[in-house]
Amino acid sequence: MLFAKLGITFFVYAGVKAYQHCCTTKQSLITAHQAEANNSVSVDESSTNQTLPINSHNHQFAVSSVGVGISLVGYIYPPIVPVSVAIISYSTVPIIDTAIHSLITERRIKNDTLTATTGLLAIGLNQYFAGAIEAWVYHFGDKMVVKTKDTSKKILTNVFEQQPAKVWVLRNEVEVEVPLETVQLEDVVIVSTGTIIPVDGVIQAGMAMIDQHALTGEAIPVEKTVGDSVFASTLVIGGQIRLQVEKTGQETTVSKLGELLEHTANFKTNLQLQGEKWADKASMPLLISSVVATPLIGLSSAAAILISTPTNTIRVITSMLTLNHLNVITSKDVLVKDGRALEQAPKVDTVLFDKTGTLTTDQPEVGNIIICADLNASQILTYAASVERRLTHPVANAILTATQNHDLTLFDIDDANYKIGYGITVYHQDRVIQVGSIRFMLSENIPLPKSIQQAKQYTDEQGYSLILVAVDQQVKGALELRPQIRPEVQQVLAALRKKSIKHIAIVSGDHQQATRKLAESLGIEQYFYEVLPQEKSALVEQLQQQGHSVCFVGDGINDAIAMKRANVSVSLSGASSIATDMAQIVLLDGSLKQLPEIFDTSHQLNGNLRNSLIFWAGYGVANFAAASILQYSLTRSVMLFTGIFGLGVGHAMLPLRELETKSVTQETSA
Repeated sequence: MLFAKLGITFFVYAGVKAYQHCCTTKQSLITAHQAEANNSVSVDESSTNQTLPINSHNHQFAVSSVGVGISLVGYIYPPIVPVSVAIISYSTVPIIDTAIHSLITERRIKNDTLTATTGLLAIGLNQYFAGAIEAWVYHFGDKMVVKTKDTSKKILTNVFEQQPAKVWVLRNEVEVEVPLETVQLEDVVIVSTGTIIPVDGVIQAGMAMIDQHALTGEAIPVEKTVGDSVFASTLVIGGQIRLQVEKTGQETTVSKLGELLEHTANFKTNLQLQGEKWADKASMPLLISSVVATPLIGLSSAAAILISTPTNTIRVITSMLTLNHLNVITSKDVLVKDGRALEQAPKVDTVLFDKTGTLTTDQPEVGNIIICADLNASQILTYAASVERRLTHPVANAILTATQNHDLTLFDIDDANYKIGYGITVYHQDRVIQVGSIRFMLSENIPLPKSIQQAKQYTDEQGYSLILVAVDQQVKGALELRPQIRPEVQQVLAALRKKSIKHIAIVSGDHQQATRKLAESLGIEQYFYEVLPQEKSALVEQLQQQGHSVCFVGDGINDAIAMKRANVSVSLSGASSIATDMAQIVLLDGSLKQLPEIFDTSHQLNGNLRNSLIFWAGYGVANFAAASILQYSLTRSVMLFTGIFGLGVGHAMLPLRELETKSVTQETSA
């Protein structure tokens, strides 16, 4: 009977391998034929095995599930036992392949070797249910990991739905819309108001006001005209330009997306790797113990010893824990691009904030109103708001926002002449009203009063800017535009101080006075001013050498050097610049509100991983004792393991309750 069962197992294994070889050869021939037809010289042979049903996680899980049922029927109806043996053998083939790979390639006995041995011993000992359960747990684990990864990828992919998939390109003097990834070097791309620039290039025609804070950290938009360079992920807020591509779309967001998602979904924590390494190291001693104990406790109990190192279980449970925590934090508009950041976050004791665009918003606010002639502050604000009311750039928005606190009646303009980047001229009741920068006024030959010159010196020192209002070639006053502190900053800082963060500091390229005033208003004791991008990295390194673990929070690529050096890097960004952003973590809603959530989630994840490893180490000791001292049979040990495994899976799924609660809340509110 034993030889018959071993014969069934052998023929099943040989049949599966022959089928795999046949399918692989057929797929290779098809791929080669397609490559030849397309004049291609490369063939992706790695993709052929992925099409085989035998390698499908869903397929193996379904077959092993059937095997569990038939193994139970076999105890009642013995003639079905050969079918049960065949199904268990079939389900064990992938495990055997992995074990053989470990023995031949790595020359190591790992947990897969013990799992495959246990399955074969279960067949030989007529403990079919144990063998079926062993295979089922293995494939269930693989299925759950794949499913959790797929869910994680879907959530991450949804983040990019706002990405522009197509762009307008000039072909033979005709504007055509093409997919971004097809744009080539030397192509001419047309970008209009409200559109994100999709590539790096040089302007050939046109002029535009561009918001490039995500790249440079500048809060105020800049004017770009013919010959100027523009960069991907910056936003045209006024005007239209034609630019010649210097870097193709494949070097921007589109090409980075697949790599980003794969890297995030396949991330393994160091705790997970340590647990798997521990379990694999215990495999050889357990195998020796099983062999030595066989004459003393019997083959069944000796086989039970082999399942005391659940490497596959550790891989499954820890992967699910990690990915489920990633899913939860992504649902809160926090994109973790590098999972290692969640491991490092609990160690962080120092947080450095970039100033412009991070602690301050993209849109400035109106500060002081400077009076130069016969108009009062309300009248100057009325003139400025009436002129700017039809524009949408941050300066206009700041001026219009300032009018909300005043009972002002704005007038309609008769005609307007807008000079991009400089200012605007309008006509109202036979009067010429001009609103714009000092450069604009000088270009219009409008003299600057001494009070404006004095104000300019002060605002330059503070890092502010001035918007002048002139009527009939005479400057009547000016609006001081200053960075606006994010409304959530105080709450975020308070939350960080309650955690393990001991040091909070501002790092800014602005002057000392402006940086000091911001630090004082936020209650931050330490600040660094006039710091160049490369000096930010040196500052991070200096703090690390002093024994600090540093988190750097910035708003774009201008902070890339410091972000790369920091232990944890966080960026405020829209989805348009995620792939080119150096930060490990991106706050997708453009605010700091979820920054404390990063530290909360990281502490939860690391705590759950550590507890999980301790739990499974305890299980290993308990199972070894039960098999060797209490002489548990293989079936009994497998049943015990199955129950504990179910508890482990349930624990790993607990983070998703938060997602379910959020979903129910959204449905109720809708």
